[in-house]
Amino acid sequence: MVQKLVNQDRVLAVIGEVASGRSLAAAPICQDAGVPMISPSSTNPKVTQVGDYIFRMCFIDPFQGTVMAKFTAQNLALKKVAILTDNKNAYSVGLTQFYKEAFQQLGGQIVTEQSYGSGDTDFRSQLTAIKAKGPQAIYLPGYYTEAGLIARQARELGIKVPILGGDGWESDQLIGIGGTALEGCYYSNHFAADNPDPRLQEFLKTYAAKFAGQEPNAIVGLAYDAGEVLFQSMEKLADQDPEAFKGLSSSKAGSPQRKAACKKLRDLIATTTNFPGVTGNITLDENRNASKPAVVLEIKGGKKVYSTTINP
Repeated sequence: MVQKLVNQDRVLAVIGEVASGRSLAAAPICQDAGVPMISPSSTNPKVTQVGDYIFRMCFIDPFQGTVMAKFTAQNLALKKVAILTDNKNAYSVGLTQFYKEAFQQLGGQIVTEQSYGSGDTDFRSQLTAIKAKGPQAIYLPGYYTEAGLIARQARELGIKVPILGGDGWESDQLIGIGGTALEGCYYSNHFAADNPDPRLQEFLKTYAAKFAGQEPNAIVGLAYDAGEVLFQSMEKLADQDPEAFKGLSSSKAGSPQRKAACKKLRDLIATTTNFPGVTGNITLDENRNASKPAVVLEIKGGKKVYSTTINP
């Protein structure tokens, strides 16, 4: 698909992918073609390491893992944690590493590490092993489908401790899958819908009006910010170098003129500083990663409720 977008459709930039594994597959194609790519939500550090045409709008896993380690040790005052990792998923494996390192540096103890594979539906064996170790919480850095199922099975086995996760939990289907089993659980995320920030609230209002009252998840907000950063950079290019801007659409894919125009667009994206996004103020660092705060949400009363903000 990305090959077609770049070589046949002659796109001037790519917004995506969402998941880190898919972004790692797409990024080399964009890098080789000299086409800027902005991932809204791929948090694995390796994504932007592919090359200087690859950007992201989200914080990265070392920060996200540290956020939840701090939250566990300081906000919840817990010392013993079990980890349950999706060992088929680069996102989950990466978050496990960064959480574990940060939590241990804060004096915490990992009492056991268990694993599963994406698509699994029975986690009782791993959860039974976890229960035997008596953790005060379970860190589950996977995606929402498995998170909901694991929470249900954990409660069925009598495990009552909080389950903690990352932004892979973010979905309007999370609570539908996990139900009341998720009560008192927490996960790190890119925004909280009940944050009173006027930019966010205006975005939520507009989105709800367009999509019949649906509440967007954080990935929608990140994608919106990715688009806004791209459009801002295109407008700057049109003002500063009209001929280069014209070359974005008129030149053939791979031509020197188009490559030069895409490079100028790339350079403008890279200068993004303190951009007022709906997911927070965004500054792209020298590695094209977004420096921005993270929030922690609690599942409470069947809703996602803002708990705290952790700054870079």
